[in-house]
Amino acid sequence: MAGHSKFKNIMHRKGAQDAKRAKIFTRLIREIQVAARMGLPDPEMNPRLKSAVVAAKAANMPNDNIERAIKRASGNGDEQNFEEIRYEGYGPGGVAVIVEALTDNRNRTASEVRSAFSKHGGSLGETNSVSYQFERIGMITLNGNAGNEDDIFEAAFDAGAVDVESGDDMHQITCVPEDLHSVQDLLSEKFGELEQSTLTWKPQSTVLVDEENIQKLFKLFETLDESDDVQNISANYEVDDAVLARLTA
Repeated sequence: MAGHSKFKNIMHRKGAQDAKRAKIFTRLIREIQVAARMGLPDPEMNPRLKSAVVAAKAANMPNDNIERAIKRASGNGDEQNFEEIRYEGYGPGGVAVIVEALTDNRNRTASEVRSAFSKHGGSLGETNSVSYQFERIGMITLNGNAGNEDDIFEAAFDAGAVDVESGDDMHQITCVPEDLHSVQDLLSEKFGELEQSTLTWKPQSTVLVDEENIQKLFKLFETLDESDDVQNISANYEVDDAVLARLTA
């Protein structure tokens, strides 16, 4: 079991729905604003902005919020300017971790990320200290009801995808980063609205983590998640099903 996205489902905290939703919206709005400033404010003419809008809709962000974020980004320049920063390091159990952030204050974000690693048994390294253990990929997710496995498989490879994994509730398509937006456009045209379209880090191999260290690692992820600046967390961990069952019981 690799990656941080599944951790988010596992470690959901009862009673924190509204706060979590607000934090997700904050991150999505930042990405929309950055994408809109980097190109045209029209999602159909700006691939990164289109991906940001797809993610916002998948999180059930109202259209009014999305439109306001785009308008603010293309306004008179009095909005906050965010820059992209990547942090790399090792978590408990020797797990390689990549943290991607959008920040308007490098010092604040660096301090928060460094503190999280230090507090939970990790160590922050230099840029490129762990990213060589990952592959940069484009990832597109379709709802399981979008189409049958054969149709998705055929359309994805015709569009230029390199891999397709289908389950009962979703289809996950991967491609090289350069093809993300063309694959995204072809699949959305054929199957409708996408659940996700993003660039992410795929571990080339995983590290099996014992019960003691996986709890520390999850605490590290949870602390990083508390920062509004942190957009994405990728990690190359694997956890035994029996250990996971005990932690989530």
